[in-house]
Amino acid sequence: MSKYKIQNHRDLRAEMKAVARGEKPAPADAARTSFESADVLLRLLTPENRDLLRIIRDENPQSVAELARLSRRAEPNLLRTLGKLEAFGLIEMQSEGRRRVPVSRVRKLSVEIDLFSQNDRFEVA
Repeated sequence: MSKYKIQNHRDLRAEMKAVARGEKPAPADAARTSFESADVLLRLLTPENRDLLRIIRDENPQSVAELARLSRRAEPNLLRTLGKLEAFGLIEMQSEGRRRVPVSRVRKLSVEIDLFSQNDRFEVA
């Protein structure tokens, strides 16, 4: 299961400066991908985008054009959404010749929200 840190830019910058000044060691998860907030992830997981993930998993489209047809979404908008899903590690865009093929990378997503701070995390399996 891959773990991702959710940390706002201000906190990330402060953490990096403290490490650079030698005030604290680099955190164990410093090399992990991080995102500014859990809200960004939750906004991405709309019913339409979850349906898109299901289509990618179940229908196994062999191109973005085929996925556009299956999902009935305009290709430019679809490409933008696929880029966001890929940034979060939910899909992978594999190159096969001139085609880019969306492949599902995730079966399950767990979000841990700390109600008293911004130390949220999410894991994908």
